[in-house]
Amino acid sequence: MSLDLGADDYLVKPFGMMEMVARVKAVLRRTAPSQDVPVLQMGGLIMNPGEHIVTADGERVLLTLKEFELLRLFLSHPGMVFTRDQLLGDIWGMDYDGETRTVDVHIRSLRKKLGACGDFIETVRGVGYRLEGNGA
Repeated sequence: MSLDLGADDYLVKPFGMMEMVARVKAVLRRTAPSQDVPVLQMGGLIMNPGEHIVTADGERVLLTLKEFELLRLFLSHPGMVFTRDQLLGDIWGMDYDGETRTVDVHIRSLRKKLGACGDFIETVRGVGYRLEGNGA
């Protein structure tokens, strides 16, 4: 009856913990995205979104979630200029009620953490930010 109502699987009591773990893993394998997320790269800056890993010139960089999402957006659209309002909407969500200076603070922190690769993030005066391969 449960399977007819949409359940993927079920266990009858009593059940062993290893059996439950195996069944959960099987469901996760079936529901996992079939596509591999491509690695994003610009110069010595490499992002593996699937593993949530960023390296800059061979060194692993630990980023906050917002910094990671900013960098992913930039690496996915190299050369494209994003306004602060666009970044707030894309990264923080449309209902974010903070100031656009939040973007500036996160960009400054991201640049610092990326070291020399932080120069790839350019400020476009009066507009916003973009990622360029030749640096600023």
